[in-house]
Amino acid sequence: MNPFRQGLEKMVAEQMRKVQEMQERLGAERVQASAGGGMVEATASGLGELLEVKIKPEAVDPQDVEMLQDLVLAAVREALGKARELQQEQAAELTGGLQLPGLFGG
Repeated sequence: MNPFRQGLEKMVAEQMRKVQEMQERLGAERVQASAGGGMVEATASGLGELLEVKIKPEAVDPQDVEMLQDLVLAAVREALGKARELQQEQAAELTGGLQLPGLFGG
């Protein structure tokens, strides 16, 4: 095997290790968002997995289920958006700002 190829393989293996470490860090990160003045809270991992939704009892109005649905949706969307931002920040650190398709589904 030629030295160039060996060096390239070593470099690729190192980058793969760094990506794996970054994914592990993101998996341990938690981002939170709320809607309705804190009536509904959503928590996601840095990988964008929805982990928890909390709803305060006073947010539950049987006469206005649509409002509660909207609050849940808003909180979840915001939490997942924060997770995507965190992923992009971490990826930019790893790649020096270079956009790599598929790093996190992007």
